[in-house]
Amino acid sequence: MQIAVGDIVAERTVHLTRESLVRYAGASGDFNPIHYRDDVAASVGLPGVLAHGMLTMGLAVETIVPWLGDAGRIVEYGVRFTRPVVVDAEAGADVTIVANAAVVDDEGARIDLTVTSGGSTVLGKAQVRVRTA
Repeated sequence: MQIAVGDIVAERTVHLTRESLVRYAGASGDFNPIHYRDDVAASVGLPGVLAHGMLTMGLAVETIVPWLGDAGRIVEYGVRFTRPVVVDAEAGADVTIVANAAVVDDEGARIDLTVTSGGSTVLGKAQVRVRTA
């Protein structure tokens, strides 16, 4: 697998709906009402119903799996949650992920993920260490 610093290795946009959040809640067991009820989200000062942070994190890293060919090549993954993804009841929300090679060495590569929604970065320091050989 040839890769150079600066290469964009993957990119995509994922559209989330309230149904996406309900499905994720069922799969993860996280039924916190801030992820599906506007009134609860508003009562705790949130700008609206939020996508689960772990859903956003999972969508981001999954973006590179087709390029890697095997999720087992992921050695380490970490992010900082910087802003929530607000999922509108009608319009939903788009999450855009761009993955680029930041470091390439004999051990593999560090892929930096730029993850945005609504014009804001929603994950900071999203970095994936992968084996490329």
